[in-house]
Amino acid sequence: MDCYVTGAAIKGLREAKHLTQAALAEIIGVSPKTVSKWETAKGLPDISLLDALAAALGVSVPELLSGNPVTNRNVSGNLLRSHFYCCPVCGNVLHAMGEAAISCCGVSLPPLEAEEVDDHHRITVEPVEDERFVTVRHDMTKTHFISFLAYVISDRVWFVKLYPEGNAETRFPIRGRGYLYLYCNRHGLMRQKI
Repeated sequence: MDCYVTGAAIKGLREAKHLTQAALAEIIGVSPKTVSKWETAKGLPDISLLDALAAALGVSVPELLSGNPVTNRNVSGNLLRSHFYCCPVCGNVLHAMGEAAISCCGVSLPPLEAEEVDDHHRITVEPVEDERFVTVRHDMTKTHFISFLAYVISDRVWFVKLYPEGNAETRFPIRGRGYLYLYCNRHGLMRQKI
């Protein structure tokens, strides 16, 4: 990982669960002095204890490592609040319906921030029967390509993975208003309202 759990994170999560150092120590099978050392930055938890520590604090291991527990405030499930994550190591693409603590290949992934499409990534949408034919005017070389296209409306997401040396095009059903997203491996995430 590019970070490790901090004493401040352990203390904050412990206090949020209304646990004493002794109570947390008993749950995970260490001494209260050990928890105190972690919280005062005089020591770090052994990697073998991370699962138990995260479970005791009510968070996932990635949340523990980042120090930021994720709270699902998105009770309506509106997919227009979607977030995309892309691993710089393997190219894996992940989608979440709200904020999430996501990691891949040992790297914590921040959510991609979508910018409006520019002239070099213009999306063309043409109706064809009951679908939208979506194309992106972009070279698809091995070093510079569109990785995916997605169409997001309030209750659905359609996602198409693209590959270098293929065509940057797909078809999506004609549904309500929403956003078309594209991800360029050099210029990041972009979107266009439709």
